[in-house]
Amino acid sequence: MTEHVQVRLKVPAIETEEGAGARVRRVFPTSHLDHLDPFVLLDEFYVTPPAAFPDHTHRGFEAVTYMLEGAFHHRDDMGNDSIVSAGGVQRFTAGKGLVHAELPGTPDLNRGLQLWVNLPRRLKGIEPDYQQVEPSAIPASSTEGRRIHTVAGEGSPVQLHTPVRYLDVALESGVTFEDEILAEWNALIYILEGQLRLNGSELNSGEAATLESGGKVTAVAEEPTRFVLLTGKPHGEPIRQRGSFVD
Repeated sequence: MTEHVQVRLKVPAIETEEGAGARVRRVFPTSHLDHLDPFVLLDEFYVTPPAAFPDHTHRGFEAVTYMLEGAFHHRDDMGNDSIVSAGGVQRFTAGKGLVHAELPGTPDLNRGLQLWVNLPRRLKGIEPDYQQVEPSAIPASSTEGRRIHTVAGEGSPVQLHTPVRYLDVALESGVTFEDEILAEWNALIYILEGQLRLNGSELNSGEAATLESGGKVTAVAEEPTRFVLLTGKPHGEPIRQRGSFVD
């Protein structure tokens, strides 16, 4: 019988300012949680004009930007210039280095999640790359009281150099979610809205929990709840983050 995984560490997201007046709730890295191999950073961002992330440089990782509300405008030195709306994804591979800007795509609130995924050392110097995935291309499934979008992983067109599974889950009150965490993969749940009871631990909006691997996750929504489940295969290499570079 598959064992139920337990919460390893419960952490709050820390509110801070980034870019030019943008607000983020940073899940990690913070004083509570550094990195979670292969994951380097997870931010929930809130951008309302004139706030933005003007031109800046990245190197050594991949980023997945998943929009929750509004839209985001990506522009880079490879010639890409595109806008993705809520439910869509922008993925860039920084590799040996790129310069880009992330700008609000609507005059109102533009909210999303940005996840940084480390590149293994052998791929740090690859050419930069960009991918945009429209909301209609993200796989979705619905059952009674439960809706799941697969942002990355099996069935998703989002292309990464690291095996990652990234689910966006919405549950009605009292509905149960179950999933399996692969052995030796790292896993984290982050609550966007609502309240979740996870194998005996309670998580609220703006809180995250790292999970044991190699077992079953059972979570029940105490009220209408939306969360993301991230699992990834670790590289087993040091994560050396220096600002916007991961060397």
